[in-house]
Amino acid sequence: MPLAAIQTNLLEKLNEALKAVLPIMGIVLLLSFTIAPLPSGILLLFLFGGILLILGMMFFNLGAELSMTPMGEKVGKKMAGSMHLGLVLFLCFLLGFIITISEPDLQVLAGQVPSIPNLTLILAVAGVVGLFLMIAALRMLFSMALAPLLIVFYLFVFTLASFVPGDFLAVAFDSGGVTTGPMTVPFIMALGIGFSAIRSDKHAENDSFGLVALCSVGPILAVLILGLIFRTSNSSYTAAVIPKIQNSRDLWICFRDGFPEYIKEIALSLLPITLFFFLFQIFSLRLKKRTLKKIVIGILYTYIGLVLFMTGVNVGFMPAGNYLGQQIAGLSCNWILIPIGMMIGYFIVKAEPAVYVLMDQVEELTSGAISGQAMGMSLSLGVAASVGIAMLRVLTGISILWFLIPGYAIALCLSFFVPKIFTAIAFDSGGVASGPMTATFLLPFAMGACDALGGNIVSDAFGIVAMVAMTPLITIQILGTIYRFRAGTSGSFIPVPAVSYLDQFADDDIIEL
Repeated sequence: MPLAAIQTNLLEKLNEALKAVLPIMGIVLLLSFTIAPLPSGILLLFLFGGILLILGMMFFNLGAELSMTPMGEKVGKKMAGSMHLGLVLFLCFLLGFIITISEPDLQVLAGQVPSIPNLTLILAVAGVVGLFLMIAALRMLFSMALAPLLIVFYLFVFTLASFVPGDFLAVAFDSGGVTTGPMTVPFIMALGIGFSAIRSDKHAENDSFGLVALCSVGPILAVLILGLIFRTSNSSYTAAVIPKIQNSRDLWICFRDGFPEYIKEIALSLLPITLFFFLFQIFSLRLKKRTLKKIVIGILYTYIGLVLFMTGVNVGFMPAGNYLGQQIAGLSCNWILIPIGMMIGYFIVKAEPAVYVLMDQVEELTSGAISGQAMGMSLSLGVAASVGIAMLRVLTGISILWFLIPGYAIALCLSFFVPKIFTAIAFDSGGVASGPMTATFLLPFAMGACDALGGNIVSDAFGIVAMVAMTPLITIQILGTIYRFRAGTSGSFIPVPAVSYLDQFADDDIIEL
């Protein structure tokens, strides 16, 4: 790809990042200048973090487009088209295991459950995710309906939940969202498109999505089962440390100390997927050198983008979120937490790095029948509702099951009335929406508010990730009913052949940094 094309794409991704991040920054600034003043040090951390967020999203979105998506598609096509079923299932299990075990958020989750040894929890979750990736592959290869599988698994989940202590429930349900990170989601979604691409039947497009949906169930089941085995009765959390910034040197030290941590963390997380792909390339794919060069450049962009993004959100956004929650909850009219939380939720989902990957894949696969704009609106409304409910829980202490059980019941009932592709996209979107922005801004916001109110942080603040993962299941399927009503048909969409972004360019095109 010529240098001019790279520059054009970077500018396009920069524009997307600005539209996603600036509204959040504007809301926080407005709150800090009115009802919830931020100390100057925290405000400076937030502003510099926002700049890193914008740059990180720009590089990540371009990198995922150049590398993660085509890698997943090519691996999926090759596995499904030319390999023995037993080998395909083994590779799916291995891929799910190594991807999950390297997910940074899983390490954080393990620290929240002191009754269960960290290594035991990590290995159990990784193993179950590998198992569910196998199930998801079988579903796609043999055209099995997604909705009945989801009903069976979620019935099992809520049955187990009835035997688990209440303080443990929120952490357990949060686990489904934290194990589907921004690196793995694009690859896994593209893997599903690759699996379905070898099928020529009319239902192939309905099965293009759903891998993330099933993989998100696995961690919840694993953590609940471990909770029963170890008879855990409580969870814990590490309180957010709000740094004291006195001058520009202190500001520099915060980011200086943060960068090495995330340089290492993202490298360890990205390495398993990269090694898997290149081993697959050596033994099976054998792509041309020029194509490999394009993918390598994309991986580099992805790595740079995620380092910048994770540093910005963890160093800059997390303290601001926690402090804002404390300040707003301390107001005499603390009920204002609900509308403010909903407003933040509406805009913050647009800053999740994997959201744009999902929107682009959906729009491409459906020939624009499901527009990215409509998807974005549905996700925003869903996350706004979820954060509003989460703030209500912070204020009242209502058990999370009072919302999760009817929410999933509605989502599963809708699956029988909407086009099948919308069900798969909706349940995938839950894992995509509950990404790093939720874990590092919304969760600290809820924890800060809960702390100020004197509530139980583990049972009342935790669970916001689970709520964010649930509500898009409903809103996107409602979108599906609207499309079905407008079309006046059964709601089937004509698929577009899964063409990798790289396939638009000849192999002799040159990529320049």
